[in-house]
Amino acid sequence: MKKVLLTGNEAVARGAWEAGVGFAAAYPGTPSTEITETIAQYDEVKAEWAPNEKVALESAIGASFGGVRALACMKHVGLNVAADPFCTLSYVGVNAGLVLLCADDPSMHSSQNEQDTRYYARLAKVPMLEPSDSQEALDFIKLAFEISEAFDTPVMVRVTTRVSHSRTLVSTGRRKAVKQKEFARNPQKYVMVPAFARMRHRFVVERMGRLAQYSETTPMNTIIKGSRKLGVVSAGVAFQYAREVFPDASFLKLGMTHPLPEKLIKKFARGVDKVFVVEELEPFMEDQIKAMGVAVTGKAALPVTDELNPDVVREGFGKKRRRHPVEDTSKLPPRPPNLCAGCPHRGFYTAAKPLKPIVFGDIGCYTLGMLPPLSMHDACVCMGASIGIAHGYSRVGANK
Repeated sequence: MKKVLLTGNEAVARGAWEAGVGFAAAYPGTPSTEITETIAQYDEVKAEWAPNEKVALESAIGASFGGVRALACMKHVGLNVAADPFCTLSYVGVNAGLVLLCADDPSMHSSQNEQDTRYYARLAKVPMLEPSDSQEALDFIKLAFEISEAFDTPVMVRVTTRVSHSRTLVSTGRRKAVKQKEFARNPQKYVMVPAFARMRHRFVVERMGRLAQYSETTPMNTIIKGSRKLGVVSAGVAFQYAREVFPDASFLKLGMTHPLPEKLIKKFARGVDKVFVVEELEPFMEDQIKAMGVAVTGKAALPVTDELNPDVVREGFGKKRRRHPVEDTSKLPPRPPNLCAGCPHRGFYTAAKPLKPIVFGDIGCYTLGMLPPLSMHDACVCMGASIGIAHGYSRVGANK
């Protein structure tokens, strides 16, 4: 066992390699890109970029059916693209283990929306794990493959930008020898015509019951005893912030956030005077805990937009903000983003500008065409949308 400093993304790749993964597919997108770049360096893993996230997941599904542990990686908006195979894969299940790694981007550092993809795990009825640092990123990925094969299910691992790009110390291990499985023809499991899909849906519901029992006892969900005055339920990087702000509190640290461990949550709540829920973005855990009949405070104190940090948590729950020395940057020259020197997009925009066209663009470098002096990019919705939007605009006879 060797200790090394790894980003969360590097730890995910290392964990997948240690788990015996033989295939990985992805579509690049911050904050998930480095996972595939890293895992491609391992000779034992066939790693590839796909045309989009749907194809990446479908390729991973094929590798799983072929008896090899497979990993599909994407950022949060990519799961929208992959939602069709993802939701049906829950019914089909796996042959060899299959894990979908989804990286959310709170505060939209490099994204067009701030969606909380945890709700996809509930929609598809699949288990979800949320690491809070690089060590857990490695450990949870390895465990996700064991869960996948034990319960015949894809497993979703959700990280966020700060976990993906922060470096923490990680204990690494050796690669597990995993024998490739045979593909046994079984249309009732693998062919989702309505008659078989109805049977598999009942299997999924029964599987969720077994996963809920597993969630009650897994070491990923653990109580950290502290003061009885305050209990905090948290997961992911938000747990790190909450520990800093409430060092004396008791904690229910959740690593498996779907399904939630209802009995464990109620036991924890009975042992403290009040309960805070600290989570980024939507009240995913808070709403479910309230539905269990447990009184908690969460988004009444914290925002549903942007990243959390210790100061936001501290102020949200009525504690004084700490003073931090701030460097004066007012005299630094502004450096707005711009297209690189020599970029061919510059030539296109320069040639088109005299025509004064309406320009519908896509996600990518060419989005920078919206900035002066080009000022040529009028709308951008999502990856691949430009042609469809331009078509609809032209069909209704809009100008230029």
